[in-house]
Amino acid sequence: MSISYDNPTFVADNSLPVTNGTTIHTVEQQSNGVKVKGHIKDRDTWGKEIEFLLSCIAMAVGLGNVWRFPFIALRNGGGAFVIPYIIILVLVGKPGYFLEMIMGQFSSRGTVKVYDCVPAMRGVGIGQTLCIMVVATYYSSIMAITLRYIFDSFSTVLPWSECNSNWDVPCYPSSGLRIGANHTFTNGTKSSAELYFLKEILHAKDNIDDGIGLPSLNLVVCLIISWAIIFAILIKGIKSSGKASYITGIAPFIFLVIFLIRALTLPGALKGIAYFFTPKWEEILKPSVWFEACTQVFFTLNVFFVNVIMYASYNKFDHNIYRDSNIVTSLDTFTSLMVGCITFGIVGHLAHELGVEDVSQVFQGGPGLVFVTYPETISKFKFVPQLFSVMFFLMLYILALGSILAITSSIITVVRDQFKTVKNWQAALGFAIYGCVCGSTFLTPGGQSVLNLVDHYGANFVIFIFACLEVYTFCYIYGVKRICDDVMFMLGFRPNIFWRVCWKFVTPAIMTGIAIYSLIFYEAPKDNGRDYPVTAHIIGWCITSLAIIWLPTFFIMRVMKQTENTLVDKIKAALKPTTNWGPLNAQNNAKYKDYMTTK
Repeated sequence: MSISYDNPTFVADNSLPVTNGTTIHTVEQQSNGVKVKGHIKDRDTWGKEIEFLLSCIAMAVGLGNVWRFPFIALRNGGGAFVIPYIIILVLVGKPGYFLEMIMGQFSSRGTVKVYDCVPAMRGVGIGQTLCIMVVATYYSSIMAITLRYIFDSFSTVLPWSECNSNWDVPCYPSSGLRIGANHTFTNGTKSSAELYFLKEILHAKDNIDDGIGLPSLNLVVCLIISWAIIFAILIKGIKSSGKASYITGIAPFIFLVIFLIRALTLPGALKGIAYFFTPKWEEILKPSVWFEACTQVFFTLNVFFVNVIMYASYNKFDHNIYRDSNIVTSLDTFTSLMVGCITFGIVGHLAHELGVEDVSQVFQGGPGLVFVTYPETISKFKFVPQLFSVMFFLMLYILALGSILAITSSIITVVRDQFKTVKNWQAALGFAIYGCVCGSTFLTPGGQSVLNLVDHYGANFVIFIFACLEVYTFCYIYGVKRICDDVMFMLGFRPNIFWRVCWKFVTPAIMTGIAIYSLIFYEAPKDNGRDYPVTAHIIGWCITSLAIIWLPTFFIMRVMKQTENTLVDKIKAALKPTTNWGPLNAQNNAKYKDYMTTK
């Protein structure tokens, strides 16, 4: 169903072509008897509608599915964790994803400009943008490490499959030694795969008390190559990145199917999968499990990371985002469960090969899972392990690429929304240089300690606070009724009671509860089990403050600009949409202004 609304006061003159392929409409609009004439430039749009969907899939299905979901599920009740995860997905993830798609597509504005609906809260958008700039730097460092593993996978013998005498640490080769059921993994003996990651790739330090050291030259080269690829894909903006989505949105699933088939055929795999799905029902009543489920939904879907708003802002005005939001959120959940089966199948096989009964003894979360457990298992394959190694790390690289393309596109959109004369390639090049410089910090011997610190202070906690503020801004200040009116004008239907109840009550309540829980049970980050130096925590809080400070700054600035007499009236005026709020397209905007006079 579509809506058609004729505005008799709207007159469109001739369209003027411009060099970048878009058009500028000369518009004459009459409002309250006053004619305003000006030029409004149409925003770039996706080349094909499928490119938007594939880009969203590539953004959502990323590293969080591969190395975070299996570990979080294991730590929080195994199969029982799936229940709170799906509940949070339905009550927070899906409504949040649909909400961000609505705001982005309706306004055709990026992360910051979208807050023109409540201009006093624009500091939220700036804070979110700074946070994802931090995330981009360490995502790219992970890509650099992954690229190094891709190159190493072409060796005649996988270099992490055998011990190196220069490591001077008790070691067993990952290529096939059975250790036995009586072995414990606490006696100082490490696998060659783990030592290769620590000694050859990271040159890791136990702590950063005496500094972080210098970055690895090999990894820096891999980092530069990664940012060169990102720059090349984004050089023409959404037009070129949309074409890349056919790879980033489809290729990982081909690899996942191959690895699922391979995992299911490995000895001991079914035991590992059974371990994954065996529920520990007593865990489901713990608040910490629901907190972990909520954060996992955030990380896998990228919801409230503002990237969804940015991608939707390049849609055509009447694109079916209701369908796409349901496809992406459902597919992301299916992928997490699929990856869980692959991971625990491989871990079960590793436990079988090592002669260890307890699957959890050989399980590592986070980077240890993808850079230690998977390589160790692959090195035991009898048939061309190099092929499976290349496929695995190439899949991992593409997953990370899909996520960082969304982040980088968000930054570029913010820059170009604010500075109209900046070309897309200039913004992309500038951010690529920033990514290389800052990302190299995480490629030093103390880089993983820095990553843990920056992730805590610059991403996890503060992003969650901004997510709550985003929901409050859109659902309470701008208002659920206004959002439903906008959807009616844009798509021709009103969101049903489920969406309205979630936006008005359920989603904000759950997010507020989780935020309160995280504040009550706040724990400072640790550096390999040890406390960070006081200086590190000071730097961390400075990173947090740098993001948060924009919220009161822009709020005060906006209030002070108002011409009303009293402070209360100034605040009310600052929370009202700007005069140009609405669809970016001139004709749609004119019709929308007239449409809202009937509400």
